[in-house]
This record gives sequence, C-alpha cells and structure tokens, in this order.
Amino acid sequence: MTIYYSEDHEWLSVEGEIATLGITKHAADQLGEVVFIEQKEAGDDFAQGDEIGVIESVKAASEIYAPVDGEVVEVNEDLADNPGALNDSPEGDAWIYKIKLSDPSQLDGLMDLAAYNDMIG
Repeated sequence: MTIYYSEDHEWLSVEGEIATLGITKHAADQLGEVVFIEQKEAGDDFAQGDEIGVIESVKAASEIYAPVDGEVVEVNEDLADNPGALNDSPEGDAWIYKIKLSDPSQLDGLMDLAAYNDMIG
C-alpha cells in the first residue's frame, strides 16, 4: 500500500487499481468542526481536478477535488450520519471514497508524506 498526497489536502491510499481517498489531518484541522458532507454516488466517473464533494464546517464550506481520474466504487455512508468523524479520524476510518483509478500514471504527479509536510510547513 502506497499513500499519496495532493496540493488540495487529499490523501490516496493505493492498493492495485483501487485507491481510498480522504482529507488530511491538516485539512480537517483547518476546517474546524465538520457538520455536513456532500458526496458523489458509487458509479460516478470523474476527471482529475473535478469537484467530487463538499465538506461544510462551522467555519466554511470546502470542495473536495479529484486528485486523479477515476470512478467511485464505494462511498463511506457513515459520514452522512457522522460528518464529525472527519475531525476524529481524517486519515483513518473517515475515508470518503474508494475509487477505481483510470490512469495510475497520474499518481506520479502527487506527493509523498515528506513533500506534503514540506508544503504545509
């Protein structure tokens, strides 16, 4: 399993052609208390850079952008009832989607943890 990070503060944990996608702890900390999440549905296709969801917190609404091309194969339905899980376990149980990668070579444009930590300072 390899983990990649985007400039938009998403992480992807990749196993084969399936990636689990979520937001980073840094993103969750910046958002503050999450109160709502809008998610795509299983079967939805998207391209790199597309908006694939919205997270609303007490501070702001923040879009989730696709770091790669793919298709949603599973949605974490638990977040609809408990969006605050994104604050408690953003890089663990509170994943947002499982996606099927359309073009795994796009992962080369993402960061590893060291590069991401450098970016956020």
